[in-house]
Amino acid sequence: AASRLEISMPAVVEVEVGDTARIECNFYIPENASYTYIDWFYVDRSNRQVRLYHVTSSGVLEDDTEYKKRLSLGEDKALSISAVTVQDARTFVCQVGAGSYGVGENSTELSVYKVPKTPEIEPNSGGISVHSTDIPEIAKCLSKNSFPPPNITWHKNGMQLHEQENAVSIQSTLTRESSGLYTVSSTLYAPVTRDDRHSSYHCTVHYWLRGHSRALESRRVKVNVFYPAEHLKLQVLPSSALVKEGDNVTLVCESDGNPQPVFSFYKKNLDEWQDLSSTEPQSGVLTLHNVNKSNAGMYKCQSLDLDDLSQIEEAVDLVVNYIDGVNVEMEPSSTLLEGQSVTLSCDARGTVDLAYQWSDENGRKLKEGNQLFLSNLTFETSNTYSCRVMAPSVPGLEQSKKVSLAVEGKPRIVAISSPLYVRQDELINLTCKAIAFPRPTIQWNVNGTAHEYMDNQHITSNLTVRVSHDLLQAGAICRVVNRQGTIEKHIQLLDQKSTAESQGVIIVAIIVAILVVAVLGAVIYFLHKKGKIPCGRAGKQDITKPEARKDKIVVEVKSDKVSEEAGLLQGANGERRAAADQ
Repeated sequence: AASRLEISMPAVVEVEVGDTARIECNFYIPENASYTYIDWFYVDRSNRQVRLYHVTSSGVLEDDTEYKKRLSLGEDKALSISAVTVQDARTFVCQVGAGSYGVGENSTELSVYKVPKTPEIEPNSGGISVHSTDIPEIAKCLSKNSFPPPNITWHKNGMQLHEQENAVSIQSTLTRESSGLYTVSSTLYAPVTRDDRHSSYHCTVHYWLRGHSRALESRRVKVNVFYPAEHLKLQVLPSSALVKEGDNVTLVCESDGNPQPVFSFYKKNLDEWQDLSSTEPQSGVLTLHNVNKSNAGMYKCQSLDLDDLSQIEEAVDLVVNYIDGVNVEMEPSSTLLEGQSVTLSCDARGTVDLAYQWSDENGRKLKEGNQLFLSNLTFETSNTYSCRVMAPSVPGLEQSKKVSLAVEGKPRIVAISSPLYVRQDELINLTCKAIAFPRPTIQWNVNGTAHEYMDNQHITSNLTVRVSHDLLQAGAICRVVNRQGTIEKHIQLLDQKSTAESQGVIIVAIIVAILVVAVLGAVIYFLHKKGKIPCGRAGKQDITKPEARKDKIVVEVKSDKVSEEAGLLQGANGERRAAADQ
């Protein structure tokens, strides 16, 4: 064991700005003796110790310093400093007095750090020419709020750049903010070539943390490099092989120079080139809206470099695919009647091979091919058909032609209000609904107010009439007529009063039956309670068995008098049974 007072403390404690620092003071006093006092100090800029705490067995005294309200002392006498700032980066001393064992002290260096923010990079906002005589500015890099001050390096395509005379220059500035944190700014200057149009640049900020070097990288940026054109490209969007009538077609002319030169467009008409530049001058883009067959042909783009007035040109052939002359024929072409058959034929012209498809009014596919055979026609089903002509090699190129078949037939009544329960002298509505083509007329054999309305090929007539005695007896007739025939149906009217009386008789009969069943049940229950219908193991009898003894009488008694009478009765019966036995 040590024979003298010993104090151990960490040499360095690292803490980030804003966090809480904890500095421990561990000491040993021989023979487990107690300390007399413990004092905490910090060393100011004048190298003078300023006391923070004085701890004795009688209590803790906190001195009035700049650290007041940010200090706390743990049970193990460790010193804690909250909301650490960069000004707290100094030495803290723990002094222990142990009476006869003397006084000892040790110190800890509080190292404060602040991790810098991710560096912000801004590339040159203008263009940089490959022919620039001065070394151009590539980008600026900024790192904020760090402590201690960091270092910035530059990288091109992932490789670090180093300063070179008349080639690469890096200029940096360091600023200390009022908070004590540092801001570092760095600017990169370097020449560019045509290949640098694909180059990326970034900066890296380097700092120390807990004895280790750390780094944060900025985003990658590119710069706009100016260089002359070498080649020209003219393309059709969408692809020329897929252009169809009605499309919007864009001709895009591009060069491999930057900035783009001045462009002009031309279209070949016979042996001459027609200048189209007036439509979209110098933009390098020519848009043709809603193209048709007349827009097909040869187009040319010409570029002009304003530096040396050199010209480059490129041509392309525009093909506009189309479908034309869609026609549907019907065989036979005369008026169609219900039950007949018909053949529909579809034909069209186009720049590519065509395919045909038939569908009904609801879009349901019926058949592939240019002919459709229909049998057993009826006016009740959909008679509208569509021929869809498509170009499989040109997606989206299609035309459609609809045909409606006029199928005539005799009327059919599909709904009628019969039988109908009515009362005499009341106003009623009679309804008759029919279907037919051509449109039929509906007639009634009684006078009233009629209203008609159509729903597709259905016609409905509502007749408002007052019920008379004759109408109640005879009913009404609905007659539907068109040029293909006539149909009629009878509406039966029933007197609601007579029906109600009949229903009343039935209800009375049901009630009487229920009462009879209820009375019968009550009688059976009463006999059971009086013992007339015995039950149980001792007295159980089957009343349906004919061999049961009729002379045996069972009496239930509930008082002494009745018991005596019962005994007399049993005696008499016993005598009779004895005589009978003899």
